[in-house]
Amino acid sequence: MIQYVFLAFGITSMFFGALGVIRFEDVYTRLHASTKCDTGGAMAIIFALAIHVDASLLVRFKFLVLIFLISLITPMISHAIAKGAYRSGIEPVVGVDDYARDTL
Repeated sequence: MIQYVFLAFGITSMFFGALGVIRFEDVYTRLHASTKCDTGGAMAIIFALAIHVDASLLVRFKFLVLIFLISLITPMISHAIAKGAYRSGIEPVVGVDDYARDTL
């Protein structure tokens, strides 16, 4: 039963993340929406699958390793994309500019 809660959370997160990618106006806010969609949605769906699947402990462990890798790699990749977009000259629409003082 709990797997359906995680599945519903994952589907909802994916839906609103995709909606944010369509609706938001600049690359940084779209990147934020897609990262939340990927991290929250995919992790919840994979966790629901790990609970629901009728397989060995090794298969469930592989699902948990996949969740760990998603939680580790997705934020690093999104930060690299945002920094690359900033360095290529794409300005954020909103007034927050965290990279303005960064000289690297």
